[in-house]
Amino acid sequence: MKIRKPTPAGAVLGGVALVVSLALVPAALAGKGKPGGGGGGGTITGPVLVTDVNGNGVANFGDTVTFNESTTATSQPYVNVLCYQNGVQVMNSWNGFFDQALNPTRNFGLYSPSWQSGAASCTAWLDMYTKRGTAQLASVSFQVGA
Repeated sequence: MKIRKPTPAGAVLGGVALVVSLALVPAALAGKGKPGGGGGGGTITGPVLVTDVNGNGVANFGDTVTFNESTTATSQPYVNVLCYQNGVQVMNSWNGFFDQALNPTRNFGLYSPSWQSGAASCTAWLDMYTKRGTAQLASVSFQVGA
């Protein structure tokens, strides 16, 4: 087998092809959200008080909240609320934010069997299911008062 040495024109053409293909990679990856997700990403804001037990206008233990979300990545988005007290997870709650979801209210009670009282640090994640599992599209963190 005889190996031919590339010509200068062939080397230039190969270099141009490499540069063009590398320039297209960021454009192909733009708008893909987090790994495992579809395109589009999303936004989530809140919490929005549904029930304000003590009437102070901010999220406290025992209140009920919901979130405003928007995404073009899926027609069946979920919101996952995780809350922690002193680094220990005390709440992990999911709701579908689409018409056929099991909980049509889309509300979250700020309490759980592991969370009997007190303040907590929480994050609400806008998620979607993919073939590879759950993809996180956006998040909002908030404090819950005692």
